Amino acid sequence: MSRKSYERGLATRRKVLGDEWVDRAIATATPFNRDFQEMITRHAWDDIWNRKGLPHPVRRMLVLAMTVAQGRWEEYRLHLRAALESGDLSQDQVKEVLMQAAIYVGVPGANTGFKEAREVIAELAAKKKARKSAKKGARKAKK
Repeated sequence: MSRKSYERGLATRRKVLGDEWVDRAIATATPFNRDFQEMITRHAWDDIWNRKGLPHPVRRMLVLAMTVAQGRWEEYRLHLRAALESGDLSQDQVKEVLMQAAIYVGVPGANTGFKEAREVIAELAAKKKARKSAKKGARKAKK
């Protein structure tokens, strides 16, 4: 069960966070934190994220709200970026999560959430623009 659970969790972790992030986490694992990486892959990414009760976009919204509540901005940015890049959440849905958080978590947390989201959205837009520019340059070079 443990190996199958790890493999299912790893597949979900890749789907939710992207290969680049997961590859980096695996590559930087050490004997000190390897057991932790394996545990979160099995328990968080298989036991919880693969439960049938909630679809992944709802789980993403919950993670965003919870990381705002805890002030865990690195995790918030990670999950926000992955949700927007995958198309699981729109910017409008993120805005609604933050509006809800303002009432139930507090305005300061939501304010920081909006600030962090603006930065991530700008980074993603710049990345998209750079990809378009590179594709355009490659097409011109072929001609």
